[in-house]
Amino acid sequence: MEPQAAERNNGGVAEGNGGFLESFRALLRPAVDRLGGLAAKLARTARDDPRRVAHSLKVGLALTLVSVLYYVTPLFNGWGDSTIWAIITVVFVMEFTVGATLSKGLYRALATLVGVSLAVGAHLVAELGGEKGEPILLAVFVFLVASAATFARCIPEVKARYDYGVLIFKLTFAMVAVSSYRVEDPIEFAHERITTMAVGVAICLLTTVLVFPVWASEDLHSLAAGNLDKLAQFLEEGKAFLRVYKSVLNSKIREDSLSNFARWEPIHRKFGFRHPWKQYQELGTLCRQCASSMEALASCVIILKRSQYPAANPELCLKIGAACAAMSSHSARALRGLSLTVRTMTAPSPANSDMSAATKAASDFRAAFSEDGALLQAMHVAVVASLLSGIVVQIKRITESTNNLARLARFKKPERSRSAVVINVED
Repeated sequence: MEPQAAERNNGGVAEGNGGFLESFRALLRPAVDRLGGLAAKLARTARDDPRRVAHSLKVGLALTLVSVLYYVTPLFNGWGDSTIWAIITVVFVMEFTVGATLSKGLYRALATLVGVSLAVGAHLVAELGGEKGEPILLAVFVFLVASAATFARCIPEVKARYDYGVLIFKLTFAMVAVSSYRVEDPIEFAHERITTMAVGVAICLLTTVLVFPVWASEDLHSLAAGNLDKLAQFLEEGKAFLRVYKSVLNSKIREDSLSNFARWEPIHRKFGFRHPWKQYQELGTLCRQCASSMEALASCVIILKRSQYPAANPELCLKIGAACAAMSSHSARALRGLSLTVRTMTAPSPANSDMSAATKAASDFRAAFSEDGALLQAMHVAVVASLLSGIVVQIKRITESTNNLARLARFKKPERSRSAVVINVED
């Protein structure tokens, strides 16, 4: 009996251990799945754009180089604790493209120089107030400058182009002005601040330009060619053609950013100082306008595919379909040719046969239906009504989303007015 009892006890312990392990695995499984998903995303990002891996390594290299200032005793003794500003500069200035790093580096250098100069001037003026008046005057100067700089960042023009410079100016002025009250030599402290910043900016620029440089101008060039390809893909009715234009509509922010950064970059390959960067923005604007028209066209196509109404005039539908097919095919080939022109930086052919054929097909279509004014007007009215019905559907979705927001956020119920009049409409 005793061996059997012992065997049962051992089995119970084993079963208990097995249950504990299963519970532990069940707890770890979500975390393991999340880590696996994160690893897959990282691998996909590295595979889609290997330059991001190179950029990550460049940032690590720049921080390693600037950390030498801490490890080499003569350099550290010369700057002391101010050496940390070189490391902070590398962290904030290092960007993905050469143009972005150049712009942030120069803005930081200029903002630091102006902020340090004003802070030293504020310290010299505050010293005139004596031992009791100096901290009060410094506090007043910090309040005025910080308030003015913060308000300047609210101006749209300043926010768009000089936000980083104003932020660094405010930070530098406040830190140097406040620290000048405790340090023995404010001038030497300001000099160390400028020198360490310059070293950090120099390391960033050298690393960005010399080690696997990523040029904003080339990205902008590829974006312009890619937008033309996406417009052509819509007209060719390729895979997911009803959604391909949406990335063109959302390209303005990236396009403006790349255009601003490209102006800072030095001469490289076929991109010079007088390269027409504004023309890229104009081309992008025209592409987005074309994509907006495609969005309206896509709505009509979706409604037409979902409708179950028989064709009222098969001959007319075939005639319109043939004209649309001709315009789409020729326009798509013309866009492909323009994309190749931009991508290879070669002048387009003066005699663009595809564009001429697309223009002729559009002119013939208008001429064929301009004779029957009533039919042409009916077509325009039908298009307007179709687009308006799509807008009604979108507004219905907006209403449902607003109702869900009100329910989840527990909006207060509206108060009933005594003078409210309810009108019942009966059929």
